Amino acid sequence: MSLTPDAAHNVAHVLTEALPYIQRFRGKTVVIKYGGNAMVDEALKNGFARDVVLMKTVGINPVVVHGGGPQIGNLLDRLGKESEFIQGMRVTDRETMDVVEMVLGGLVNKEIVNLINRHGGSAVGLTGKDGDLIHARKMVVHQKTPELDVPEIIDIGHVGEVESIDTSVVNMLIKGNFIPVIAPIGVGHDGHSYNINADLVAGKVAEVLQAEKLVLLTNTKGLLDKDDNLLTGLSTERVDELIADGTIYGGMLPKIRCSLEAVKGGVNSSVIVDGRVKHAVLLELFTDEGIGTLIRRR
Repeated sequence: MSLTPDAAHNVAHVLTEALPYIQRFRGKTVVIKYGGNAMVDEALKNGFARDVVLMKTVGINPVVVHGGGPQIGNLLDRLGKESEFIQGMRVTDRETMDVVEMVLGGLVNKEIVNLINRHGGSAVGLTGKDGDLIHARKMVVHQKTPELDVPEIIDIGHVGEVESIDTSVVNMLIKGNFIPVIAPIGVGHDGHSYNINADLVAGKVAEVLQAEKLVLLTNTKGLLDKDDNLLTGLSTERVDELIADGTIYGGMLPKIRCSLEAVKGGVNSSVIVDGRVKHAVLLELFTDEGIGTLIRRR
C-alpha cells in the first residue's frame, strides 16, 4: 500500500530533520540509563530495543546501564522476604544481595540483551564485576535521631557507591561493534558485591567515557518549574541556582545531581527523558525540540 502525499511528506520531514543530528552524533558515545515504565511495558521495551539498534546502525555508540528495582522487589516478595528502605535505598543483607545479583545480572540483563539482539543488534551483557568494570565502596548513611546530638550511622548492607570505573572492557566491545548492557553491581576492596544506583553508574560511565550525551529515562516528563512547565536548555550554573532556590527537590534531586556531575565531569550534555513516551530516546536525540530536561556545559 503506497503512502498518501501527506504521509509521504511527513516521513520525508522526519528523515530530513534527523539527518543533522545523525551526522553530529556519528562516532560518538551516548550512555542511556534504562529504567522505570520503559522496562516493564512490552511495547516500550521493544521500542527501546529498536531505538538502540537504530542508533548503532547509523554509527552512534550506545551504552546501556539498567536498573531493576521493581523486579528485585517482586522476587523478594515471592521468596517471602520483606523489603526495607532507608532514605529511599533498599537495605541489602547478604541474602538480598544474592537476589539482586540474580535479578540484575541474570534475568533483567539477559532480557535486555535478548531484546536488542532479536531486533538486529549485537548486545553483550555485563555487570560491574566483569572485566573489573566497577570498583565500589560501601555507602555510609547517616540518620538523625532525637536521642543523639550527632547523626547515627546506619548500616544498610551491600549498598555501594562508585569509587572508580575501568572502561577497558566497554571500549573493547564498542570497537568490536557490540552494544554493552551494564547491570549496576560493583565490587569493593573487601571482595564483596555491592548494589549501586543505576543513575549513579550511568553518570560515572558517561563521565569516564567522555560521552557526547547522557540520557536518563524516568517516569516523569523531566524537571518542572513551580507552574509545572518543563525546564530545559539549562546551564550548569542555572541548575545550581534551581537547587539553591528549592525548585529542584525530593526524588528529582538525585537525578539532577547525577546529570550535573556528569556534565561538569566532561560529558557534553545530559538529559532527563520521560521513558513512558514511545521512542523517547530517538525523539530526544534526532528532533529539534527534544522531549526532556537538557543540561549542557555551554
